[in-house]
Amino acid sequence: MISCREEVTQMILAARVSKGISWSEVAAAVNLSKEWTTAACLGQMTFDREQAAIVGRLFDLSDEAIAWLQIAPSKGSLPTAVPTDPLIYRWYEIVSVYGSTIKELIHEEFGDGIMSAIDFSLDIRREEDPKGDRVQVLMSGKFLPYKRY
Repeated sequence: MISCREEVTQMILAARVSKGISWSEVAAAVNLSKEWTTAACLGQMTFDREQAAIVGRLFDLSDEAIAWLQIAPSKGSLPTAVPTDPLIYRWYEIVSVYGSTIKELIHEEFGDGIMSAIDFSLDIRREEDPKGDRVQVLMSGKFLPYKRY
């Protein structure tokens, strides 16, 4: 018996390693972006019935595990307030250093509001560079102005 969504995430991670499946392959199978699909496999998004069944077949998941893939998760996967994983910590550092700049520039361009993390897309690509390849990250979120009442 599976008691939580995190157990299904661990099952997916273990099967992915043992089968040598890439996140891009999983994304192609469910016909969604590798970024969204990976987030869903890691327990941060909800698959619909058809997508969950495809993921279940790829990773040899039980019917119960497939059912867990269709339940809205508790968002936020970091175990601590300040991340300790070096790569994730760099994102925390970027927000710590550039967060106020991003906020100021968004407010200057759009007004008082926020960038949605719900109506959102993410694209991660390798950018070849003779001095060492670079990570290119494009985030796009709908601007949501604060309501006046």
